[in-house]
Amino acid sequence: VDGATSAALLIRLLRGLGGNPQVYIPDRLMEGYGPSGEALVRIAAGGAKLIVTVDCGAQAFDALQEAADAGLDVIVCDHHQCASSLPVAQAIINPNRLDESEVGAAHGHVAAVGMAFLLGVALLRLLRNRGRFADRAEPKLIDLLDVVALGTVADVARLKTLNRAFVTQGLKVMADRRNIGLAALIDASRLVKAPTARDLGFALGPRINAGGRVGKSDLGVRLLTTTDPEEARTIAAELDRLNEERRAIETLVTEQAIEQAEAGCKTDDSLVLVSGRGWHPGVIGIVASRLKERFHRPAIVVAEEEDGTGKGSGRSISGVDMGAAVLAAKDSGLLIAGGGHAMAAGLTIAPGGIGALRDFLNERMAADVEAALGGRSLLLDALMAPGGVTGGLCDALDAAGPYGAGWPAPRIAAGPARLLRPGIVGNGHVRAIACGDDGRSFKLIAFRAAETDLGQGLLSSPADRRWWLAGTIKRDEWNGGNAAEMHLEDAAPA
Repeated sequence: VDGATSAALLIRLLRGLGGNPQVYIPDRLMEGYGPSGEALVRIAAGGAKLIVTVDCGAQAFDALQEAADAGLDVIVCDHHQCASSLPVAQAIINPNRLDESEVGAAHGHVAAVGMAFLLGVALLRLLRNRGRFADRAEPKLIDLLDVVALGTVADVARLKTLNRAFVTQGLKVMADRRNIGLAALIDASRLVKAPTARDLGFALGPRINAGGRVGKSDLGVRLLTTTDPEEARTIAAELDRLNEERRAIETLVTEQAIEQAEAGCKTDDSLVLVSGRGWHPGVIGIVASRLKERFHRPAIVVAEEEDGTGKGSGRSISGVDMGAAVLAAKDSGLLIAGGGHAMAAGLTIAPGGIGALRDFLNERMAADVEAALGGRSLLLDALMAPGGVTGGLCDALDAAGPYGAGWPAPRIAAGPARLLRPGIVGNGHVRAIACGDDGRSFKLIAFRAAETDLGQGLLSSPADRRWWLAGTIKRDEWNGGNAAEMHLEDAAPA
């Protein structure tokens, strides 16, 4: 999503300036991540003089050298971790350069789409100073904040400082439905109200992602840049269908990955690292997220190809820099390629190299993981009787949003309460009604919890057992409802 929104933003801006930019999206399955020298040279042969890479390029040493040898200027607009040396390029715009100034480095949490927006700001400022807009309208860059918000949230960038402004203002732009493609995607996602930050991460983002993971890699960019309402509806419907296909593939791989992790990972391992022949490389990042949530430690999932080469994707926990660890493994000769940022990374590994990689990362990440897990606790922002879980409270808390990575939604503990009609719904979610001693009640749902200790405890709860229940609350808009509902994270007998 970050790459798709970055590309869409620059395409729309350059079109607004009278240009006719072309887009090239590498096929995730056939070409891997980032620019390839072969593709860049082919684009140059077609007449291109300048290429801007978005959300990639910081580690593309060989590819960018081939581009330079072909006489092609390249601007890298990225946010992934950089090495001590930089690839050859006309410019490398990245707050995570090791030689970045203190002011620039303070924006290391900004997603690639945020960096693309800042590139746009600089471009318009330069053209304005040159008098470009003396007799023509200046493009309204603020109108593109809807895609900036989408890319920022979907990339799990921390919602602080500039990112917070991007998402807050971007949601307002999105509510006006100015982007035809985004409006069609909102409709295809069956959202009945203006999207929230949560909708960006759980409804819109996954559908954009599905194109690159199990469908055509350019669908997301085409949707976000089209000016044809009918084309937008067609692409949005296709992305919705592909998202359902992605879910089915993801469920199968997740089940196999969990089974392997439970059988082979030691309790004192710093991370979970699993691999499988035939696993779809388009879903391994999502599966890594599921493993991280289940085992509460960094996770890497590797999809092995027929020749034994593995493509891996990892997700980390707060306090453990996975991107730096993967770069260190690459520098140590354990990886063919690799890179990322603090919370996520990608890698390519040679046949037979997984064992050595596991040993290296276990040792490298041990101290950080121990510190992160040693401080694990469920921090609460409010404690109340069940009658306090109301729609009015939801509205008051929403006013302090948007919430996401780095700015989590307030966590409420409510109780004591008995559970009525606990059961399983959807894809392993546990739902129940909490009834308090004050005579008030509220609905709760624990996502993907049916097979966990939490879910089993709720499902087997005697009718007279009273619980303290902890989680975030939101309006339950399912089937037109508007009551408060708790998204349960933990529970303890009262």
